[in-house]
Amino acid sequence: MSLDYDEGEGRVLRQIVPRSLLGRSLLIIVTPLILLQVVSAWAFYERHWDNVTKRLANSVAGDISTVIALREQVGPAQEAELLRTAGEAMDLTLSIEPGQRLAAAPPPASDRLIDRMLARALNERVGRPYLMDTISFTNQVEVKIQLEDGVLHAVVPLNRLFSSSSYVFILYMVGTSLVLFAVATVFMRNQVWPLRRLATAADRFGKGQDVPDFKPQGATEVRLAAAAFNRMRARIQRQITQRTEMLAGVSHDLRTPLTRMKLQLAMLGDATEIEELKGDVAEMERMVEGYLAFARGEGTEKPAETDLGLLLRDVVGDARREGTAVDLHVEDRLVALVRPNALRRCLVNLVSNAARFASQVWIRAGQVGDMIEITVDDDGPGIPADRREDVFKPFFRLEGSRNPMTGGTGLGLTIARDVIRSHGGDLVLLDAPTGGLRARLSLPL
Repeated sequence: MSLDYDEGEGRVLRQIVPRSLLGRSLLIIVTPLILLQVVSAWAFYERHWDNVTKRLANSVAGDISTVIALREQVGPAQEAELLRTAGEAMDLTLSIEPGQRLAAAPPPASDRLIDRMLARALNERVGRPYLMDTISFTNQVEVKIQLEDGVLHAVVPLNRLFSSSSYVFILYMVGTSLVLFAVATVFMRNQVWPLRRLATAADRFGKGQDVPDFKPQGATEVRLAAAAFNRMRARIQRQITQRTEMLAGVSHDLRTPLTRMKLQLAMLGDATEIEELKGDVAEMERMVEGYLAFARGEGTEKPAETDLGLLLRDVVGDARREGTAVDLHVEDRLVALVRPNALRRCLVNLVSNAARFASQVWIRAGQVGDMIEITVDDDGPGIPADRREDVFKPFFRLEGSRNPMTGGTGLGLTIARDVIRSHGGDLVLLDAPTGGLRARLSLPL
């Protein structure tokens, strides 16, 4: 039970955490920054602001207590002058209401910090019954103190009880954090950008496209990865070049004796045995061509923007001229960066393979998400599900539902999948809705 809970928590966490490196890097930076802000604000409000407000309230209560003490030492004639002078010096508005009594007992302290601190200071410094009004006035606080012969009325400006440095501190703290976050975002974006370039270059190279101008940039680790990619690309290109040159030599060496054999057989006449030898030589030529096409892999062709609809119509037109019944449907206009000759060879292999064992072929092409999907369906006998991966092996010929006497060297599907995967896509075999076999090609846009 706990294991399921942990897995559920992990799934929720994976959904919350950003997937990109930039997002996760910023999260690593922002999380401590927010925690620092929270701790700083808590420490400020709980300690600094409390202490400042307490001292301001004690100052106001001390001034009121001083006025009360001085009034007891002067006569009635000097009382008005005392209140005026003390009010000007202490930034208070003071007046006496002779013979008045407070209307009610002092209310309990409210939850506001200023109210609590001022009430505590009046209790400690003045020690007389009082009434305090901090709501009726916008920028003032009214305090009434009960005296023996009347009520002392004091109006206190709010700035004597409230320090604006609190908001200034928060403003500076939040503003500085936003500036630092913006700087960190720009910096991390510059660090992630070389990684994106490297990923794009690797993806293009994996699709058979040239990456001639890729230069290592960014941090040391990113430069090391980019340099390793360049070395890997150079090794692969060198191996492809060596293989192509070797195959060119093999092609020449194999075709020369086959040509001599064909000439010698042509001079021997039309005997039955001669015809059989001619058939063997022709079969050897087809096998050699198939092998060379598979090994060469069309790797020297340059990718180009290609209208796949036109390419499919061309392939279907050739198939129909050979007597194949093909139904084609293309959704909208499909354009992709591909090697057109290689892709054409792949499609021709699939269509001819389907036509060899079926009476009707259906081809559908359309965009699915960020991929172009092409399906080739037939109404033939199909291939058992457990043998569908085997038919992609070089020179493998199925001996079950497909007739081995119908021809083929066992390289058609191998070459087709090799071409599609060199474009960054894939080729899979499935059951067709028409009862036969479906070949589904997926190509990235």
